[in-house]
Amino acid sequence: MSEQKLLDPDFMRTLENMSFVSRKVFRGLLKGERRSKKKGISIEFADYREYVPGDDLRFLDWNILGRLNKLLLRLFQEEEDLNLYFLIDNSKSMSFGSPTKYTYAKKIAASLGYIALNNLDRIAVGIFDRELKHIYPLSRGKKHVWKLLNFLENAPEGGETDMHNAFRAFPIRFRHSGIVVIISDFLDVQGLEKAYKFFSPRSYEVIAIQVLAEEEIEPTLTGDIKLVDSENGATTDLSISADLLQRYQFVLSGFMQQLSDYCSRNGIFYLYTSNQAPIEDLLLRYLKKLGIVK
Repeated sequence: MSEQKLLDPDFMRTLENMSFVSRKVFRGLLKGERRSKKKGISIEFADYREYVPGDDLRFLDWNILGRLNKLLLRLFQEEEDLNLYFLIDNSKSMSFGSPTKYTYAKKIAASLGYIALNNLDRIAVGIFDRELKHIYPLSRGKKHVWKLLNFLENAPEGGETDMHNAFRAFPIRFRHSGIVVIISDFLDVQGLEKAYKFFSPRSYEVIAIQVLAEEEIEPTLTGDIKLVDSENGATTDLSISADLLQRYQFVLSGFMQQLSDYCSRNGIFYLYTSNQAPIEDLLLRYLKKLGIVK
């Protein structure tokens, strides 16, 4: 797979007009204690303190000076630079489909990563199966775009999934608050519920993007077959019938609804996509509609 296939140059020009939107405000320090590298940083009044020689006179409250004859300095709370963490499932189940779910997941990360880097947000990537590994460290600026694409291009496929064990390492590896984008098929017997406890709602805003292959959504299998679990090698003999396919659709629908409901209860953005859906539609239509990007 080439870099051009991960991120089309024409599409990159479209992405340059987009930016991330966060529901949470990840607070920084009081204005004056550090200088933001971004222009137009959002600030909000926080408190007063007495003026001391050398303070910036722009922050004096002249109304209080006129009324009370006191020199008080207005303090403002600055937002932190936004950090975005992309956690990509590379377990064996993600190798299914054409393009594979893993390839599609990397395309999503490449597109969203480009939006972030173009807006001077910081990004990091972690590839996971049973463990969180193949880390791309927090980076900022468009100069990192090709490094990111090269990293994603060469990130290998993995083994069995264990999100609970993999995400246990997340708050140790990445200590700064921000947005966490999990891209996975979520075909983990333990589910997202146990793993989510490692993302403190006060520190992280979580987005779950579920990628399924079209063959999983609308299977076309017929006759007597043997299914082999791609991760643990377990086999099951089946005789495919219309009734069995109907029951499969019922179970799949229930699984997806359960994941969606869990995300809704816990304030997690949830989005489902097929590996056949154009990335352009995913970003420009659905993520915009959810208010994740603008």
